[in-house]
Amino acid sequence: MKPRAHKFNPKRRILPRARAEALREQLCTLADRVRYGGNAEHKRSPGDFGLSPPALPRVGKSLCDDAGIFKRAEAERLLKTGLASGLVSDRFEGEWPFNVWAVTQDGAPLEAQWEGAGVYHGYPMPEDDPLRPFVLKRWSELQ
Repeated sequence: MKPRAHKFNPKRRILPRARAEALREQLCTLADRVRYGGNAEHKRSPGDFGLSPPALPRVGKSLCDDAGIFKRAEAERLLKTGLASGLVSDRFEGEWPFNVWAVTQDGAPLEAQWEGAGVYHGYPMPEDDPLRPFVLKRWSELQ
């Protein structure tokens, strides 16, 4: 049986660098307030995420476990870093960007999605995500 192809939101776009730089102060302030909520569908092992109901990955979902993220503190650190560095979407919900991206120390690109009230859940970007190379490129430029 052939694996199901991922469907990606075609509206996702990375905020242009010049605009991210203009919003740097605002994004750093948001990074101080942001929280990682998590989503059980992206966890094989709940670790210390405190998710309820217990973690139950859904077939076809990318798993944080595969990117080596087992601690809420690490997920939140990456979320804050991506936000403060301006690696965010050009779509906002009020003051919050709809998406935030970051890359693990081992080079795994991650995407976080806004849930509401400054809370995000995240997951590794699949290999076939057309936005993946752009996230990796921008991240390397930030380092």
